[in-house]
Order: sequence, then structure tokens, then C-alpha cells
Amino acid sequence: MATKSSMATRAGRSNNPGYRCAECGWTTAKWVGRCGECQAWGTVEETGQPVARTTAAATVLRPAQRIADVDATTAAFQPTRIDELDRVLGGGLVPGAVILLAGEPGVGKSTLLLDVAARVANLGRDVLYVTGEESAAQVKLRAERIKAVADTLYLSAETDLGQALGQVEKLNPSLLVVDSVQTLSSSAVDGTAGGVTQVREVAASIINVAKSKSMTTILVGHVTKDGSIAGPRLLEHLVDVVCQFEGERHSRLRLLRAVKNRYGPTDDVGCFDLTDAGVEGLADPSGLFVSRTKDPVSGTCITVTLEGRRPLLAEVQALLAESATSQPRRATSGLDSARVAMLLAVLQRRASMGLHKDDSYVATVGGVKLGEPATDLAVALAIASAKTDQPLPPQLIAFGEVGLAGEVRPVPGIARRIQEAERLGFTHAVVPASPNGPGPIPKGFTVREVSTLTEALTLLF
Repeated sequence: MATKSSMATRAGRSNNPGYRCAECGWTTAKWVGRCGECQAWGTVEETGQPVARTTAAATVLRPAQRIADVDATTAAFQPTRIDELDRVLGGGLVPGAVILLAGEPGVGKSTLLLDVAARVANLGRDVLYVTGEESAAQVKLRAERIKAVADTLYLSAETDLGQALGQVEKLNPSLLVVDSVQTLSSSAVDGTAGGVTQVREVAASIINVAKSKSMTTILVGHVTKDGSIAGPRLLEHLVDVVCQFEGERHSRLRLLRAVKNRYGPTDDVGCFDLTDAGVEGLADPSGLFVSRTKDPVSGTCITVTLEGRRPLLAEVQALLAESATSQPRRATSGLDSARVAMLLAVLQRRASMGLHKDDSYVATVGGVKLGEPATDLAVALAIASAKTDQPLPPQLIAFGEVGLAGEVRPVPGIARRIQEAERLGFTHAVVPASPNGPGPIPKGFTVREVSTLTEALTLLF
């Protein structure tokens, strides 16, 4: 027979039902299979309906200031002396800012941040590097390899949040690097390291200390198999800056993007080269994506893509061969396969180019991924060059979006792309026709505007 207390408990639960998402904290009055906030499946759990509470007004300890009287110099940028990183952050590190850097395993996150920590330490400031994935000796070996040893750079191999915060209180560093936030755990809450509850508690505690001490903090975050940041979505809301470090495992190129930035733009990208000596910034990465040959080769075309606000030159290569089967093969590398298949269909239907019996292989040089529609025209011209076995002029670039009707549509940043091509020695460009024209054209540079794919093919072949 149930006791009065157990019956009261069940009655209390039935009178105050509530459900909460374990990922983002979203609450609802009835159970649902999918969270209405973060769209995660199976994360809504039953919990007691919280009793409504009110908070009385407290004595004001720090009166509100007029915005004109706020001293903004305390939040001024402090350059890291890594130009590509400063470009993405908007100028450098901000005191009290919390930065989340995420990326796949082996992409170079720890190497980059160790270099940043050493450069800041060489400016005479104390830096604490907390590692939960490696021992201090392992970090020291990597630091010696990339020449990132500094007198005021301190290492701490800790997985306990309390011990890590104790190191912060003892050293009072100007920069804290935590590698990674998923390896720390707090004894104050239940759960294993990397779980939703632990990550939320660890992040909240570190952010609180960073804000109170005006200490710049960089958190390394893991990613899931689909590329999103592991842990609760709340983590991305709490931090000031969210950066993604991307790159192919078999490529030297690494790209740093700001997904969220409270102190600067989010439409810029930093380029890095992964070498034996560490991760080095690339002020001019176009040379990695363009192959230079003595004699022109058919099936190649140079294009200019925009990564954020940054123009980059890339080369598209195409190879066609007569298929030995009734179902021709369509292989791509560095390009969207569905987009390439669409361009093959447009060339066959709108330009009367027989491609239905050919195996097609279309790829980019240097392992770069081109997802911008502006690369359509270069891909189409490379395929046409491979089909006709006629090489394109070596000093030619092409860019523009190709539609299903065979039209070439305008793309943003035409003038910026042309200026970048002229800077690297190119002299001719095939661009989409636009009502306002291509913009200012460098002296000695020839621009031909086309409105259809057929017009571009007639011009070049």
C-alpha cells in the first residue's frame, strides 16, 4: 500500500507536469519527440514543473552608467601577431572575451593555439595552457618542434575543473587556453566529462571567471560526425566568438571561419598552411590552388571564388573519356557532384554537346572545395575544353553562375575578383553581364561580358 508521502509526490508530479530538452534547456508543458528549439530528437525528458518564484530588488552595488561614460579602451583589440587569425577575429584578442574554436581531430587546433599562446607570452604576459588530452611532456615536445617555448607560458595537465580554476587564481594569466572543454569535469554536478550537464557547468564556470578577471579565454571544442560542435547548443550562445577550423586531412590548406563574432565581422576567412614546423598563416594562398604548366593543357580553367570577403584563385580540371559501359561514370573532387551533373546536362541540351557517352572526371587543384555557384562557368568551360581538346588561353579567368536555361547570371564581387586576377598576372576575364557593368577595370586588363553559356563557348572555341 502506498504511503501518503509517495501518493503526494505522484500527485505533485501529475499536477505540475513539465518536460525539458537536455540539449538546449527548452521547456514545454507536454512531451514531444523533437525539441522545438534545437530540433534534436529524443532529448525531451520529464521533469518537475518549477515553482514560480519572484526575486525582490536588491541593493545596487554598481550603478548603471551612461553609455557615453563607459571606457571602451578596456575592450581594445590586442593583436596576436598572427595576421590570418587577427583578420578573422576582427583585430586580435579582446580582454575578457571567450572564444570557442572547433574542428575535426587532427586539423591542427592545438598546434595553432600553442603557437598563439607562445606569441602572447613573448609579449611579456602570463599565459596558462590547460590540456586535458595530453600530458605536459607531450605538449612540450610539440612546442619545441614549432618553436613555441616561452618563459611565461605555463602548462597544466588537468581534467578537474576545480584544479584548473585553482591554477587560474594562482597565476592570474592574461590568456587562458583550455584544450578541450569536453575533457574537463566538475565534481559539483553529475555526469561524465563531455556530457551535456558537465559541458554546461564547465563552460559557465570558466566564462564567469574570464569576465570577472578580464581574461581572454580560448576553448577548444570537439565536433560531431556531421561537423557541428559537440555538446549543448547553449555553449555557442554563451561564448563571444565561435570559430571553425576546417581542412582536408590530405591537404595542407586550413581555413579559419568565424561563425559568430561579437567584436567583428563574420564574413572573413583566414588561410593557414599546415607544415612540419606548425601552422603558418598564408597571406596569398592562391598558389596552392593553381598549377602552372609550360604548355597550355585542354580541360583546365582558372576561376576566382570568394571565401567570405576574400578572393581566391582556383583551378578546375576536367577529363572526358569514352565510356566502356552503357552508364557513363560521373566523378568529382572538390565540387558538388549534383552541380556538376547539372552543368553536364546544360552543356548537352543547350550547347548541343554530346556528353551522354563519356565518362567525366572533374576536380579542383590542391584539394580546395568550391561550393560557390560563381564557379559554374569555369567548370562548364573546362568540360567544353576537354570535349573539344582545345586549351583555353593561359591568362584567362572565368566566373559566373549558370542556370538551367543556359543563362549566365551575375555574381557578387565582380570588381574584386578581377582585381585579384590582375594582381596575380592574368590579363583576360570572361564574366557575366550585369546592368551596372563589371566595375573599375585595371589598366591593360580585358573583360568580356557574356549573358549565355552559348555566347561564352562561341567566344572561346
